[in-house]
Amino acid sequence: MATENPAETAEEPPAACADDLAYDVFARDCPSRDALKHVTDRWGSLTLGALLDGTFRFNELRRRVQGVSEKMLAQTLQALERDGLVHRAAQQTNPPRVDYALTPLGHQVARQLHLLIALVEDRMPQVLQARERYDAQHTGG
Repeated sequence: MATENPAETAEEPPAACADDLAYDVFARDCPSRDALKHVTDRWGSLTLGALLDGTFRFNELRRRVQGVSEKMLAQTLQALERDGLVHRAAQQTNPPRVDYALTPLGHQVARQLHLLIALVEDRMPQVLQARERYDAQHTGG
């Protein structure tokens, strides 16, 4: 009886999520991984959180999300729009006006994200204490 090579029989995660398969963010090539990245990266989460407050023009949003560059905000909005989370409404006025708002799906995602943001903000004293303990243990101070 021939022995099987474990490397040959080990199951690999699916190369990509097909329409008939459930999406799996842990699968390397699943498109849900990119969508999650767009929602949870620094600028994506802050942008979605800000848009939960309503519709914003680009520069209003940039002022609300302090520290984001014009380029990063534009890229973030484009990715979130592509994922169906943000709606971009360009109005033919002089000067042109562009408004950004959450789509219904974007509202669902942003509300869940807001719960996480509130939890993190609420628990910051514990986080800061943990950082102090860690730093004292790892820097000799």
